[in-house]
Amino acid sequence: MNRRQSLKILGLTTISASVLLDACKPGEKSPKLSDESSESEQPGRQEFEIARDKKLHEEKFFSAHEMATIAVLSDIIIPKDEKSGSATDAKVPEFIEFIVKDLPYHQLPMRGGLKWLDLQCLNRFEKPFKDASAAQQTQMLDMIAYPKKVKPGMEQGVAFFNLMRDLTASGFFTTEIGVKDLGYAGNTPNKWEGVPEDVVKQYNFKSNNL
Repeated sequence: MNRRQSLKILGLTTISASVLLDACKPGEKSPKLSDESSESEQPGRQEFEIARDKKLHEEKFFSAHEMATIAVLSDIIIPKDEKSGSATDAKVPEFIEFIVKDLPYHQLPMRGGLKWLDLQCLNRFEKPFKDASAAQQTQMLDMIAYPKKVKPGMEQGVAFFNLMRDLTASGFFTTEIGVKDLGYAGNTPNKWEGVPEDVVKQYNFKSNNL
C-alpha cells in the first residue's frame, strides 16, 4: 500500500474527523480557498458568518517562510502522481492557513512545530528544512513520522508531524482533486429499470408484479 492509499484510508476515518467536525460546523460551508462568494451565493448562512470568513481570509498568520515550509511538507505527504495532483495543487497550504485562524488552538502547535523542525535541520544540515535536499528532508522526517520508532527527545516532532499529516489529509481529501482521487462520484442520475432479475428470482417474485 503506497503513501497516498494509506492517507486515503486514514482521511476517511480518524485522521481528519476532529478537524472536519470543527471546521464544518452546522450551517457552515467548508473553508473556501478562492475569492469569497456573495451572500446570495451562500444560502442558509447569516451575514456574520460570511463576514467572519471574509475577515479570516484577509488576515495572515503564517510568515512567507512558514508557508513555504508547509508547502514542502504537504507535498512530501501527498505528492503528485499519475492519478492526481499534489497537496499544493489542491491548495492545502491555504487550507491550513485558514484552519489555524478558524481553530486557534492549532496555532501554537503548528508554529512551534515548524520552528522545531527548522532548528533540527539547522543543527544537522546547517540549513532550514525547506532549503535542505530531498534526501535530508526524508532523513529528518523519518525520525518523526513513525511514533513507535521515535527516539527520546523527538516527541515534539512526532506530535507536530501527526498534526501536519492530519491537516494535509483533511485539506486534500475535501477538495475537488482529492474527491476525484477517491473515485467518489456522488449522487448521479440514472434510469430505473426495475428490480434486478437475480433479486426477483432469489425472493420468488414475478417481474410483472414489480
